[in-house]
Amino acid sequence: MTVDIGREISIPVPGPRTVAHQPFLEPLGGLEWSQAIELPRDAAMATRPAEIRRAWIHRAPESEVLALYHAVTASGEPIASPWWLRALADGRLESRADGFRVEDRIAQLLARRPGWEYVPWAADAESGYWEFMPSEGGRSGHRMPTTLLNTSRHAGWIDVLPAHSGTTPQPVAVAGLAGLRSRLGEFEAVR
Repeated sequence: MTVDIGREISIPVPGPRTVAHQPFLEPLGGLEWSQAIELPRDAAMATRPAEIRRAWIHRAPESEVLALYHAVTASGEPIASPWWLRALADGRLESRADGFRVEDRIAQLLARRPGWEYVPWAADAESGYWEFMPSEGGRSGHRMPTTLLNTSRHAGWIDVLPAHSGTTPQPVAVAGLAGLRSRLGEFEAVR
């Protein structure tokens, strides 16, 4: 269908939308959440988790962050969120500050040890992770290095993925900072 505008040009006018061609509308809660977790572009240059804590979820009153999180997750759909927020929402972490403290203590420990590098560009809203770069080569050549990340799946809040090629191994649950400190030699052993 076209509309004649009185000149030699006709402008096509789309027909009525069918059910199959309805516009996709993102729920406002989802849109609001994506803005709440958005980090500035320069966050990719961070060398510690504290340097990427500039999104709304990091600065807004904790009660507002939790209220929005609960509203967006009410449908049961998983959303991008940091480990500490999932633990806080489940009632297994006292406060956001406690989650930050866990990340900062890990950073204090690993930043002083040779070979560990912080990777800030994790999945959306996550706090980044640490890689032990010497494990990337090993005896078998190029592989994924030993990776340490925070998790909400257990109360130690730390998982380690051993260096690997091919299928990703199951994460090793670490019993907090004391457990990490006692097992670092094991995790740093390049095989």
